[in-house]
Amino acid sequence: MNQALFYQCNGIGPIACCPPFFRPCNDIPLAGYPGHKRDNPPRYSTLQRSMSMTDTYEGILQRDGKTRAIVTRMPGGMVTPDELETIARTARKYRVPFLKLTSGQRFLLAGITPGDISGVIKDLGALAQPYTAPCVKFVQACPGTEVCRYGTQDAIALARETDRLFRERVFPAKIKIGISGCLRCCGESHIRDIGIVGTKQGWTVLFGGNGGTNPRFGNEIATGLSSAEALDCMQRLAEYYRKHAKPHERTARFVERVGIETIREDVVAMMPYVGVE
Repeated sequence: MNQALFYQCNGIGPIACCPPFFRPCNDIPLAGYPGHKRDNPPRYSTLQRSMSMTDTYEGILQRDGKTRAIVTRMPGGMVTPDELETIARTARKYRVPFLKLTSGQRFLLAGITPGDISGVIKDLGALAQPYTAPCVKFVQACPGTEVCRYGTQDAIALARETDRLFRERVFPAKIKIGISGCLRCCGESHIRDIGIVGTKQGWTVLFGGNGGTNPRFGNEIATGLSSAEALDCMQRLAEYYRKHAKPHERTARFVERVGIETIREDVVAMMPYVGVE
């Protein structure tokens, strides 16, 4: 990437829209586009206290109003035999009654008693990274060029780097990212907040997609990008969204409110690798 990365402590987000058990997110990488300065005041205040996640995170409350759930973090849906054994061993130890692969390519461990949450997190280790604020919930990806005969770009490698760049960054609402190695779009890129699609010419970046009860296809932002350019493009879009969206406003509704042309004028025009007509 040619653009420099700036670092700024974003804190934990608006207290009114966030759970009470946040930890500060320090040294968060932001895309260095023109107009963004290191000394700009952060949108979110910093929580002036330190908390142990294993002691404070309560898990996801389930339908019965009593038990909790933990969702693993698996960038691109990739998992090793050792990690599978860790999940199985932990589930047996705490008698977790419900395990499921989610649509975001993660494992859901549900039905955990509140008193076991800290133990489950500790035993899962790096697999259990509780979401303590609106953030990137997952980065899903197809096999890409690793094994799929249709793949034209390395979706797994880009998913891993995307997860690394966005980990622990706080946003006004949750963000889901889908990366597909070809136009068949098995990574569901069109209905993700940020979607990436591989072609023979490079990566295409989409923004503002959503599934659910009010679905929306994401808008095409740029095409023919290298992996470094696609990562930079994602960071610029995410930072613009972070600065201008309302609390709880997903990217689909944000695009509808602000307008895709406004976003293109404010963000895309500043990308040196995208031609502007």
